[in-house]
Amino acid sequence: MISRHLLRIKILQILFAHYRNGVATPEALDKELGLSVEKTHHLYHLLMQLPVELVAYAQNRIDLAKQKLRPTPEDLNPNTRFVDNAIVQQLAASKTLRKYLDTNRLNWRNNPEMIKSLYQRLCNSDNYKAYMAAPTCSLDDDRMVVANFVLKELDRNDDLLLMLEEQSIYWNDDIDLVASMASKTIKRLSGQPDEEPQLMPIYRCADDEDYARRLLSRTLMRHTENLELINQFTQNWDVDRIANIDILIMEMAITEILEFPSIPIKVSLNEYIEIVKYYGTEQSSTFVNGVLDRVVASLREQQLVQKQGRGLVGEDDSRLK
Repeated sequence: MISRHLLRIKILQILFAHYRNGVATPEALDKELGLSVEKTHHLYHLLMQLPVELVAYAQNRIDLAKQKLRPTPEDLNPNTRFVDNAIVQQLAASKTLRKYLDTNRLNWRNNPEMIKSLYQRLCNSDNYKAYMAAPTCSLDDDRMVVANFVLKELDRNDDLLLMLEEQSIYWNDDIDLVASMASKTIKRLSGQPDEEPQLMPIYRCADDEDYARRLLSRTLMRHTENLELINQFTQNWDVDRIANIDILIMEMAITEILEFPSIPIKVSLNEYIEIVKYYGTEQSSTFVNGVLDRVVASLREQQLVQKQGRGLVGEDDSRLK
């Protein structure tokens, strides 16, 4: 489930905290990485449960409206399209999802106001209004109204982001990527309540777990060597004044290029430039891109970069010659 892009970000955060505090052992950092990844998987399951909570809230509103002393015709004959949503019913019936949530003590019970706020946000969205007003409703319509809400609305909600940050420090930068994963899962659901939904595993494959642990450990081991290499190509810069995050990103990029022969150089460079655009300053991406280009050219000239298999893709790119 967790992409390599997110794994890189988690490793960057762990290394940044480590070099700032300077007290953790490699074993402790490896454990921290495992915990961070596990917490992201928790958030994924929590978001998969969210549509069920929204439907429960909507059903409760319908039930209360019918109990009014003088209910309106609309109260007595409500539009139940959303509460009857087949995709949400499948999630609500899932024993796998319920077991995971219960085992890890994950729920929305302590945040009723957030559920109310998210339901109101859903009701105000154009997708929901069109869904509820359409003359007919297909299974695909059921999928898309839920998937679009999870994908497009959650990362724009400051109150939700604050609530998640208060619950777990590991969720600070996860919401948009995890919401994307949850939305993809929802789009693949069959809508059959007796069929268990295929929820995403914590890693897409065993190789990704090995990649993450190796990238962390090897970046730690190469720290001094990487700094010396970076210093060679920042001679006109006061290294002490270069942002620590920029240096760490370059360290990770160099490590990945040298230690992972199956990853193309261009993939590594593009990934870390995207990361530095988010975490660095306005000038960081240009600076880091320039330094890494010179570092890679030097490493290639010394024949220190050994790529194989899929890692050879793009090796004839003029940028890497």
